[in-house]
Amino acid sequence: MNVLLCEDVENLGWYGEVVKVSEGYARNYLLPQRLAIVPSEAKIKSMAAEKAKRDEQRKVVIENFKKAAEAVENAEVVLAAKANEQGHLFGSIAEKEIAANLRSQGFQVEDKFVQLDSHIKEVGERTVKLKFAYDVFATVKVIVVPEAASTEAANESKEGQQTE
Repeated sequence: MNVLLCEDVENLGWYGEVVKVSEGYARNYLLPQRLAIVPSEAKIKSMAAEKAKRDEQRKVVIENFKKAAEAVENAEVVLAAKANEQGHLFGSIAEKEIAANLRSQGFQVEDKFVQLDSHIKEVGERTVKLKFAYDVFATVKVIVVPEAASTEAANESKEGQQTE
């Protein structure tokens, strides 16, 4: 079944596009949620100006995402967490902690951009993918250290500064 999208639908299409979807998806989700309508020439023509405007806005947003992705590419995130002697965390590191650390470094990253398969539950180093937009990605290195080790390292650096 063909439908005319009234909103941008992720992994399906943009406003004003006619897309082919299963009849059940259209009837049970897209049409009741007013995300799509049954297409006609008149409706397509009436949406053309708004579609052009949204296309331009989307290009600007994607350009901004590309700049942000280039800036954050290969950045390093160091997070301290409580862990046992084997390196297992007493909890986990989630997307929001990684995004918050990147924001504190001055990068424009929202929590939803961080793509983790599962929360980080062990000490170590990982590569994490950031998805800014549909085809704009970046990678960052996340290093999780035990909290005691991080405070010892901070104390050692303070002692080194005091002796100078």
